[in-house]
Amino acid sequence: MFKDFDLSKMTQMLSQAQQKANEFEENLAKKEFESKSGGGLISVKINGKSEILDICIDDSLLEDKDSLQILLISAINDAIKLANDEKQNAAASLFDGFAGFGGVN
Repeated sequence: MFKDFDLSKMTQMLSQAQQKANEFEENLAKKEFESKSGGGLISVKINGKSEILDICIDDSLLEDKDSLQILLISAINDAIKLANDEKQNAAASLFDGFAGFGGVN
């Protein structure tokens, strides 16, 4: 099963995979995701690490605490979902690139 297996190729493949994973993390951290709720009354911007970068709140919500809280939670959750979806899609494409390395004869 492993008679023609070249360990140096496996090491090279693992090194490439690590490099791609590092690039993936760096690129994702630079991306920004924005979500709005309440018809644009609240806007939340996060990065690929799900760190909040900016929150914009329309002045009309400052006197309605309950609506402000609900819309803020909604916008934050939507922005986090956008970032997580991007992570999953990027990770899937990263692993697809290494699918050809799986077969060992």
